Formats: sequence, C-alpha cells, structure tokens
Amino acid sequence: MEARRYREWRKAVNHERLGQAVYNNAVWCDAVCRAHGSPGELVDGMWINRRKTPRFYPNAVTLSEDPGPAVQLKRIHDLGQAGIPGAWSVKDSFRALDLTPLGFQILFDAEWICRAPSRRGLGRFSGTRWGRVASASELADWELAWERERIDQKDADEPRIFLPSLLADRDIAVIAAYDGQRIVAGAIANRTADVVGMSNVFVPASEAGRFRAGCVAGIIEAFPGLPIVGYEEGRGLPAVRSLGFDALGPLRVWVKR
Repeated sequence: MEARRYREWRKAVNHERLGQAVYNNAVWCDAVCRAHGSPGELVDGMWINRRKTPRFYPNAVTLSEDPGPAVQLKRIHDLGQAGIPGAWSVKDSFRALDLTPLGFQILFDAEWICRAPSRRGLGRFSGTRWGRVASASELADWELAWERERIDQKDADEPRIFLPSLLADRDIAVIAAYDGQRIVAGAIANRTADVVGMSNVFVPASEAGRFRAGCVAGIIEAFPGLPIVGYEEGRGLPAVRSLGFDALGPLRVWVKR
C-alpha cells in the first residue's frame, strides 16, 4: 500500500511511463533515507533532502520539468547552503539542467528503462536457489554480497545502507540468489501504484546474463503484472535490452565534491 505522504508527489509528475519511473525512483530514495531517520520532502517539482544521505543516494531528484530549470537551479543552490557534509549529488531525471556553474561535475549519464508486463516471461535455471530476503541477518549478508560484487570490497568502517526496517514495507522486496548458503546475486524491487522499480542489481561476472534474468524473474514473481522500471548506464543497456527492456529517456547524475 502506497504511503499517504507520497500521494501529493504523484500529482507532481505526469502519468506517462517516464514520469512513473522517475517517481518510483524518488520514492525508493526516500524510503532508504527514511529508514535512516532522515526522509526528504517535495518542493518545486523536486525531491530534496537537506541532510547527509546514505552512500550512493542523492540529495535531490527532479520529478518534473516544471516549474522550469531556473526555479530548480535556485532550489539546488539554496540546498547547497544547508551545510550538507562531504560530497552530495543531484539526479537530473530529464538531463535538463546545467549544474556546472554551481560547482557540480557529471558523475554519470544513464537511460531510464522499462519492461512491459506483456513481454515473454523469464525462466529460472537449475543449480541456484532464489528467494526473498526476510530477516535482518540475511539482509546484512545480502548487502555484503552486493558491496563485494559491485565495488570489489567492503570497507568495515562504512555504515550500512539497507536497514532492516525496509523489510517491513510490503512494497519492497529484496531478491537473492544462493549458492548453498552464500548469496551470489540479487536485486531490490520497490512497488509504487503503477510500476515496480528495479535497482541495486548485482550478478557474478560468470553467467551474468542468466543471473540477471533470474533477478528480473524474481521481481516479476514478487510483484506480478506490473511494468518494471529503473535506469541503466550505457554499457549495461545491451544486457537489459536482451531481457525485454526499452529505453524511456536520458538522465544525468551530478556530484559536488
């Protein structure tokens, strides 16, 4: 069930598939921040967070191209005056802003993607057990596996990102693939009213295609009948296209170090 606090956000975006993907991603960013006790807010067609956010999560996401770049640039400038410690980032959901004059650099460009529910289903493969993470200890193991596969190592001093309170949300599913008791691949799905978002996918380099297909199949199983949305960087686009995803439009993530 979608939280009441997000209803006004839905009014701020259009209901075309791109708008639904952008909104879904902002809800996920807010859920992660809320689990850490620092939810964001909606202002001027943007989700913003005036406090330090968990690693890899932005302090602003544009939800709409209204009320226009000038207003959003002013809002981002003002956000910079809030004293956010360390580096912070902005997700320019429509690649419509130039944040260079505000001291930002481009972190990466990507494409919003969508897989229609009418696309052919994806089967699982033998030798691997798939499931939905259900306990705090299992979530901790999942995050360690995600860290190791995505960025090669886990710094023991880095704080956790995915906290156990996320597991209590019926609109969030943490998908895991197991080799025996060891987690070797996974993804996170978050459902909003119209779509289910796919994020934090990690797969082993060997048999990456099959494990990625298994992650998508796990999301379909958790939230059947909904389009799957998310975003992917350029090098990953061929892989998701082979699984039935189409590109919706560009986005850009800016960082101020």
